[in-house]
Amino acid sequence: MKFSHYLKRVEDSGEFKKFQQEHKKAYLCAGFFVLDFEQGKNMHQIDFLIPKSKKIATFMIDEGIKLNFSPQLKAKMKLEKIEGEVKTDLDALKGIVIDEMHNRTITQEIKKIIAVLQNDNGKKVWKLNCITADMGIIRAHIDDETSSILEMEKASLFDFIKMIPKSNLLDKGKEQPKN
Repeated sequence: MKFSHYLKRVEDSGEFKKFQQEHKKAYLCAGFFVLDFEQGKNMHQIDFLIPKSKKIATFMIDEGIKLNFSPQLKAKMKLEKIEGEVKTDLDALKGIVIDEMHNRTITQEIKKIIAVLQNDNGKKVWKLNCITADMGIIRAHIDDETSSILEMEKASLFDFIKMIPKSNLLDKGKEQPKN
């Protein structure tokens, strides 16, 4: 489905119209989507930045339009305004990634895609984390204008799990078991 469909649903809602009256300078800064190909539990949200407070207003779309506000952004984070038509269809993202995976002889099946649309240095970019059947992760950036892969890398989910030393798992005040 097209991004514009989800954006229109938000913009047509009473929640958004009220929000827009209260935050006239807020602007579209991101789209966040979870595409679950195994269980079909997709999630869709559209984000607007409120420049004055540096907070993000998140419009959840799946069960009616619900508005949530995030805490203030960290000073280093900068979310640029998304302007113009978004061209790459959400439903096309999986096919674009699979084509590039085949070009690189990656054969795993994609089970879930976490997709974020952002403006990155003046260019709309889809930033994807794809979870594969073998619990691997394919990270890809797709240029929205051309639907072409800008970068792609394969990683293991275990690369992202921080190993916690055994000594940190035990309560400090209790005697530690002897081996």
